[in-house]
Amino acid sequence: MKLQCDVEVVNRLLPSYGMKSRGKGARAVVSIGKHLDKSNHRSIIYMMICTAKDRTGAKYKLKDNIEKFFSWFVEEGKATVRLKEPAVDICLSKADANSLKSFLAAARLADRGSDSSSLPLSTLTPVRARDVEQLKKKLTIMSKKDYPLTSNFPYSLEQLQVSYCKLSRVDMRMLSLKALCKLDLSNNHIKKLPATIGDLGCLSELILHNNHLEAFSQALCLSTLQRTLRVLDISQNRLQSLPAQFCQLRELVNLKLDDNKLVCLPFHVGRLSKLRFLSAAHNQLTVLPCDFRKLSLENLDLFGNPFIHPNPLDHAMQLKFPLPLQEIASRAVADLRIPYGPHLIPAPLCQDLEVAKTCQCGRICINFYIKTAVSMNLHQVSHTVVLVDDMGGTDAPVQQHFCSLSCYSEFLDNALQRGV
Repeated sequence: MKLQCDVEVVNRLLPSYGMKSRGKGARAVVSIGKHLDKSNHRSIIYMMICTAKDRTGAKYKLKDNIEKFFSWFVEEGKATVRLKEPAVDICLSKADANSLKSFLAAARLADRGSDSSSLPLSTLTPVRARDVEQLKKKLTIMSKKDYPLTSNFPYSLEQLQVSYCKLSRVDMRMLSLKALCKLDLSNNHIKKLPATIGDLGCLSELILHNNHLEAFSQALCLSTLQRTLRVLDISQNRLQSLPAQFCQLRELVNLKLDDNKLVCLPFHVGRLSKLRFLSAAHNQLTVLPCDFRKLSLENLDLFGNPFIHPNPLDHAMQLKFPLPLQEIASRAVADLRIPYGPHLIPAPLCQDLEVAKTCQCGRICINFYIKTAVSMNLHQVSHTVVLVDDMGGTDAPVQQHFCSLSCYSEFLDNALQRGV
């Protein structure tokens, strides 16, 4: 039984001599195994601790020698084993929680004198230098020949970059790195993202630049990434759209969408209230969603999109007279801010309400409206704007919805008065 962790051996007698321990653990391999006692030719079970300074290891007898286990924080990879002789506390930390539990269970059995055949014993031999190196927090792999095929990634990694390795999918071993804050898989051949990326509870940066992605799944948008993801780079892929749920990633600060095939941005993009840097250059955007007005950015780049030249007289009519009952009811739910959910109303109605449009009069429309596009200067939503076209313009068309003919007529009258 072997465990890789940080270890501090604290002598409990030090305070009586007016001394105290240094309070810092060293990286170690802790083993439980048998060693032949030459004095009586009997095998005794020991715990052996090997560090970088002492790779041959210090041994501690286990049978009837453990005074107490302190395991309140075992889920955090911490525990302490108090020995009777010598009077030391062996403080274990930065261990894998499941491995630590198994190790403590084996130590308990050894203390009770259980049959050695029932114990997962290791050979008590000196360790290699690489086994007791300090925890690795950052790893960069920039070529296929350096990619680990037979060994795991260090579980302590906080930053991992794997680029130019021709990966066609995300290696599932990466998804067990629970401390991972930044994952950079740029310049590979990845076509699909597993939903389990959303289980990386600390992930704040996800870099997927220059891959073959064709979709960004709803599952990722509804995962723990909602609470952690601040930087997302999915530029230079093959994305044609993003799911409506994309705007649930409300912690996003920096979003890069350049060089895809996007024909539209998410309808509720304005819900990304923390977004400060948005780049969606060289896509197929012809018009921006009406929610775009709600953004408050520091830098915006929409260069190289085939934006239309808006004309208020050009419109799409999706109205019925009279309005269907479902539309009237849905508008009432939205206007009156009545709580709703799939436990109260059918799921399709919930989905309709999630993409409700706001008329210039402030009222809501769902599936029946008049739609046109109006010009907006992008400096209204961003401090710095990259030119939209080669002509030096910073205006772009934004969708505008109207809940009724009267609202649209009023808008046209005002537009004519302004000379639009």
